[in-house]
Amino acid sequence: MTNQAIVVRRDRVQPLPDSSDSEQRAPHASGRTNLDGTDSSEPEPLGPRASGLTNRGGGATRETRLLAIRDLSERQARVVRRDQLRARGWTRHQVAHEINYGRWHELSTEVVALQNAPLTYAQQLWLGVLHAGAGAALSHCTTLKCNGLERWEPELFDVLCPKSQAPDPLEGFFFHESRRDYTPWVHPIRSPSQLRVEHACLLAAERKPSVRAGIGIVAACVQQGLARSDRLFDASLTISKLRHGRQIRLSLLDIAGGAHSFAEIDLGRLCRVFGLQPPTRQVFRYDAHGRRRYLDCSWDLVDGTRVVLEIDGAFHLEVETWSADMVRERGVVIGVGRVLRCSTFEIRDDGDTIMRDLAAIGVPRQR
Repeated sequence: MTNQAIVVRRDRVQPLPDSSDSEQRAPHASGRTNLDGTDSSEPEPLGPRASGLTNRGGGATRETRLLAIRDLSERQARVVRRDQLRARGWTRHQVAHEINYGRWHELSTEVVALQNAPLTYAQQLWLGVLHAGAGAALSHCTTLKCNGLERWEPELFDVLCPKSQAPDPLEGFFFHESRRDYTPWVHPIRSPSQLRVEHACLLAAERKPSVRAGIGIVAACVQQGLARSDRLFDASLTISKLRHGRQIRLSLLDIAGGAHSFAEIDLGRLCRVFGLQPPTRQVFRYDAHGRRRYLDCSWDLVDGTRVVLEIDGAFHLEVETWSADMVRERGVVIGVGRVLRCSTFEIRDDGDTIMRDLAAIGVPRQR
């Protein structure tokens, strides 16, 4: 190893500043002062970047953006619109990044799920309303199902929206575009937005292919306790050009009189056609064992006796129901008197025979 001489050039060595000179120059070392007169070289508080609230480009971090949409996510079951994200600081590139990495799921052109798991039923409701845009609301049979209607399962999700919006088709959803001003029909607090039960029921009825099916769903809503007949009648007057409106209102009058099924409504119509006195419906009596029994239809005859007509639907053909019906009938016969039975199929397809039998047993004619 060879020794190398280290040459220090004196002309490159700068003399150390005098301490007094340093103290005099220190306050103005940076050459700048703040507006309040303090030296700008003094330590400043940590800014958003140093505290982790922004990224290198000066924008908000992912954690900060997620925090900004947390309340929205909780309120809408993790289903949001792109414009809602944009209003809370998310760019389209940031949203695309979440989708491409599999954290989020694009449900439609305007709606995103903040998850990659399959949607629940509640999330599908939000998807329909958000996809249709401002003013959209759940309606028809979907609203009825949300409120507990049974045995009338909708094939698609029903969403009502203004005619001018014309949302893009979405698989599994039916968008009812309407020129009617349905704003007063929307429930004030339900979420996602949905129509009141009465208007949803009537709109569902007018969409049915036949008046019979429409009246059937109206009767089901009353029978299952979703709506009252008087409120349905009042609501029908607020819907302009309600399809089958006259027949639906006549049926509501029958339902108000106690009819709990379409067969009972049909029976009342047959009585009017044949000139027989309409029945008293759903009157309760105590049988021989002290149990309360509700009678489908009954008439007080001229001789002071009572005749009862029990109407059996298809479910009455099941073994357990059929057996219970026989026990019930015995109790009614002992406590009331004569009991006749017929099926819903007879009322629909052979109403003339039933009317002749009722007239033969003494049901009085209309006055």
